[in-house]
Amino acid sequence: MSGAAEKPEVFTATEGGGGGGKTPLFERYVQPCLAELFGTGLFVLVGCASVIGNVAGGGVTQPAVAHGLALAVLIVMFGPISGGHFNPAVSLSVYLCGGMELTLLLPYVLTQLGGGLVGAGLTRAMFPYEVYNASHGGAFNVVGKDLGRTTLAEAVMTLFLTVVVVMGAVNSRTRSPWVPFCVGLTVTANIFAGGSLSGACMNPARAFGPAAVANHWSHHWIYWVGPTSGALLTVVFIRLLLGDKKTRVVLK
Repeated sequence: MSGAAEKPEVFTATEGGGGGGKTPLFERYVQPCLAELFGTGLFVLVGCASVIGNVAGGGVTQPAVAHGLALAVLIVMFGPISGGHFNPAVSLSVYLCGGMELTLLLPYVLTQLGGGLVGAGLTRAMFPYEVYNASHGGAFNVVGKDLGRTTLAEAVMTLFLTVVVVMGAVNSRTRSPWVPFCVGLTVTANIFAGGSLSGACMNPARAFGPAAVANHWSHHWIYWVGPTSGALLTVVFIRLLLGDKKTRVVLK
């Protein structure tokens, strides 16, 4: 990025090694992918379990708090290794805003999807079949019939999330050590705001894992198109308007 003093702290893959030497290949490429796999698996496990355990009570409070807390903790723990993305939409926006290498983008997405499968599979193993099946294993359901509005909701909520990520961890003028908690709170707020519309997924890996394990694919495309659109809108806003001088591509 812009020098050792301003190296991204949370959401970009680690670049430097101790003593000024080159980072070993394992720590530069393999370990970040393993961290994304492990972290995404834990996030999806907690997310699906919170939805399954909330079937009787209803409402969005339990899933909102569980998703937000789990994500904040996992970013703190794994951020120094991989950047703590755990979300293909986040990785896409971070890469396009200059926060990670192209060579890591596809491996990150694949390991995040793999982590989603692992987390969803562990959830299925933990819960009795009747309880698991009643909520489709924590897979997402479209509440209304207006798929356009639902897709828009996913795009706007993902826009909010990815703006917080990029502004808090990639953009040098606005970086903050509080970004893990800001991201967790953003996820919580979005679930409170949009959980009754689309489930407030914001994360294709979170949607893919339980959909595949429970074989529940109802309107699954929304949870790819919406988050991807939101991530791309974030890139437009950051690259053209909100980013620092190095990040912006115009009006420098």
